[in-house]
Amino acid sequence: MIDVYRSSVQTWECDQMGHLNVQFYCEKSIEGLDALAQAIGLGPAHARQHDTGFVPIDHHLRFHRELRPGTPMTMRAGVLDVREHSLRVVQVLHNMADNSIAATMILDAAFVSRASLKPHVIPGPAREAAESLKVEMPEAAAPRGITMGVPRQNPTLEDAETLGMFTTFQGIVKRHECDAYGRLQVRHYMGRVSDAIPALLAQTREPGIVGDVRGGNLGGAALEYRMVHRKAAEDGDVLCLKTGLRHVGNKTYSWCHWLFDVDSGEAVMTAEAVAITFDLHARKAIDIPPERRTRLESLLIPGLSV
Repeated sequence: MIDVYRSSVQTWECDQMGHLNVQFYCEKSIEGLDALAQAIGLGPAHARQHDTGFVPIDHHLRFHRELRPGTPMTMRAGVLDVREHSLRVVQVLHNMADNSIAATMILDAAFVSRASLKPHVIPGPAREAAESLKVEMPEAAAPRGITMGVPRQNPTLEDAETLGMFTTFQGIVKRHECDAYGRLQVRHYMGRVSDAIPALLAQTREPGIVGDVRGGNLGGAALEYRMVHRKAAEDGDVLCLKTGLRHVGNKTYSWCHWLFDVDSGEAVMTAEAVAITFDLHARKAIDIPPERRTRLESLLIPGLSV
């Protein structure tokens, strides 16, 4: 694997749980993808000349240990599979202070025209260079609580409403969140989900959460995410996030999040998240309290998937 990223956690990248927010793992993953493209000869000069680049289609993330403000970090990446129009890439993000694995990411990244998003054939020399970077799947990066099967057919906003999913976010795509082509940057798809979680907990009447007027030491933390990109959201689009509970285990529970363009009713992204109940004082996962489990089980929606 090769080095593709090195930096440190900034305070403004952290959330109310006191650790690096999920949207910034996505951002760093995309930076690492661009650095890998550079390494196989498809860097900025090639992108500017041919107007091509890689975009994630299917993005899996596992969070192994939290990253607190000021933590130095580095990312290494390798190639799992080389295809005509895409690469499957694995990335491992390390905490440089103790060399522990903080997160792992797997991306199916399509090589496209940046203007139209139409697929392009990866040039032969770049495919050969990518082949030279092939690695076996690191055991730590393999999906654990999420099945990486074929995603469901594109759901519609009407489908989500029929299933009784919660509305957990609604807002517009802002210009500063977009790339040079007026499309929402990858970080902000995950950001919509992250911003929606307090609203989700309020609607499901979770007690003792951060932001609850009664206070408490309970929070939540994501262990794993899968994001499937469906359609680019653009500057000015009104987006609506619908959320439903898919599964409840002993310590973990799984939410599905479907993000829609309100104007067309089409899905722009679907995601599944495996989360834990988190003791903010002990900084560790705890069993789901019985009262919470009963409440969660009452919210299950059969048939949900990414």
